[in-house]
Amino acid sequence: MPSAVQRYKKLISDALARYFPHTTAYLQAEREASAPAKPARSKGKSASAKPKKTADKPKSGGAAKRSKSAGTGIYSAVPMQVDAVQVKNMQEQVARAVEAGLIAPPSAEQWAMILSAQPLTRIFAGAGSGKSTTLILRVMFMLVHLGIKPEQMTIISFTNASCAELRQQLLKVAGHFACNLSEGQVQQMVRTFHSAMALLAKGLLGPCNWFEQLDERGAAEQEPENPLLASRLRPAQQRLLKQAYQQCFSEQPRFAECIRQLLGEPQVVATKAPEGLITLAGEFTAVPLYEAFYAQGAFAESIGLRVEQLRVRALECPDREKQFAEALVLYWRCFKQVLEAQGLTTFNWAFQVLTDKLASTDSVIDAALLAPFNHLLIDEFQDISPQIVQWLQALQRRIVRAGNPVSLMAIGDDWQSIYGWRGSSPELFMDFDRHFPCKGRGKRSSVLTLATNYRSVEPVIRDAEAVLEEVVCKQSKASLASRETEAGDHGVRLIQRFDLNRRLPELLEQIRSQCTYATARKRERTGVLLLSRRNEPLKRIMAELDRKLPVRAMTIHRAKGLQAEVAIILDDCMPPVPHPLRNGLYAQSGFFSNNYDSAMRDESLRLAYVAITRGVSRVFWYCQKAQGATRLLGQRGR
Repeated sequence: MPSAVQRYKKLISDALARYFPHTTAYLQAEREASAPAKPARSKGKSASAKPKKTADKPKSGGAAKRSKSAGTGIYSAVPMQVDAVQVKNMQEQVARAVEAGLIAPPSAEQWAMILSAQPLTRIFAGAGSGKSTTLILRVMFMLVHLGIKPEQMTIISFTNASCAELRQQLLKVAGHFACNLSEGQVQQMVRTFHSAMALLAKGLLGPCNWFEQLDERGAAEQEPENPLLASRLRPAQQRLLKQAYQQCFSEQPRFAECIRQLLGEPQVVATKAPEGLITLAGEFTAVPLYEAFYAQGAFAESIGLRVEQLRVRALECPDREKQFAEALVLYWRCFKQVLEAQGLTTFNWAFQVLTDKLASTDSVIDAALLAPFNHLLIDEFQDISPQIVQWLQALQRRIVRAGNPVSLMAIGDDWQSIYGWRGSSPELFMDFDRHFPCKGRGKRSSVLTLATNYRSVEPVIRDAEAVLEEVVCKQSKASLASRETEAGDHGVRLIQRFDLNRRLPELLEQIRSQCTYATARKRERTGVLLLSRRNEPLKRIMAELDRKLPVRAMTIHRAKGLQAEVAIILDDCMPPVPHPLRNGLYAQSGFFSNNYDSAMRDESLRLAYVAITRGVSRVFWYCQKAQGATRLLGQRGR
């Protein structure tokens, strides 16, 4: 029987045989890339590159006609030069790191990502697929064996916390690869999108003071955080929004008229802006008008629109929403003036200005400022927004125009896209080649899959996949369970007719019982993960529990990337409310194949998938009644 080392070497050998680019393929690609382009013939759709529709699209709601694409090719079709010596050396270094207990041995599908020779690579990385370690090994391969310098590479992670963790892991692993990375270099290499943008903005636009960081403790010393994680506006932000509102009301008669109409006070003539609240169709709470303007304006910008250039009359939405949009355009101009007077700008505006500057043929940009963006590795790509797509296109196209090579590795999972309400969309990842085109005839990105789930047992995985059955637009794939199912493990157990006010003691007893179970397993740092879409029930429950129990309580959005032996979910899965204004904005954006309402229906099911896949061996779901995702689970007899 072969030893463990021999079996692992065979695994590596098999992986290399499947994924290593042979010299003939390299030369063929080089010839094709240099050949003059010919008119493309119509071909059938590629299953690997196009989202598969699993249900009929809604007939109403202003479904968008997609028009936005990147145009001519950005990325070379010629593979990067990787030889057998480089691969062998990488293989030996990884084997030493495995022997030292630093990492687990990569699987064949992980080796494909580590050794990819394509300048444009897209990786569908499922829940629990070990993508973080694989990403670190990919970075090591690029630095040590492909000769790419740290100052020519940027790794994008989702939050400041995930960046800090990735930096720590990179420094830990680098020593085993004879890679002398300093803390300063790693700090520069690993960033959030907004931190990377801020770095470029400082070089091209000068020092920027961010509206999003007002009243934030230590903001001057901190890197900009991903605003997707922001919750509520702080007092200093509210004051400036209100100032712009009052100024616009007093200076713009048409704005004042729109406000009176929106508040249902058309006959009232006032010189001071009314303090009324508004609840737009599709929103859950009433907010001051200036907060509503900011929320919808920021959303419009994130999906690639310029608010001042909105074609209000062309919006496919009811008259009230059109009136709101007309007022929004007037307000946005005034809001910009107020911030400029304070020496402030927003992340969105900086993205816009930089995109325009990068795309301009008249602007002069120091190559050193762009060098960190030559080679991009982007995690959580499914939560990218059209605005960031536009920035990335302009950024790497500008680098190519200067004669420098670029590469992009995008890692994501459309099944875990849960920030559509802030402007992100998994469609940008699924339609990747439309937005990030290759040079050469019919050339596309290399598509890889990390399908093995090393986190959850199979019953959990299958129940999680079941809630995605009614998702309209998704990439069809299936996860493979690596972890053996043991006695006592189970998928989702659905507890219906649950009311927190009446049945809290029952839930507390369940949590304590599962903590005992998880502690006996002695596997996971977190025994029980308590999940909900809202913070309020989590706070109430945690106040009743002993702080020594191995329990963490988080919103589902903040729990992405985490795991626990047991996941306990509290959510009624209320169906999304139609949002006519955002349907209209979606259609005008030109980036989407569906409307906003359809996207939100899909997202509510993906959110359930994310929640379920936090659990390792057990999941419990408490709800009032089965609807949405829980209805699909109920149909499985859960």
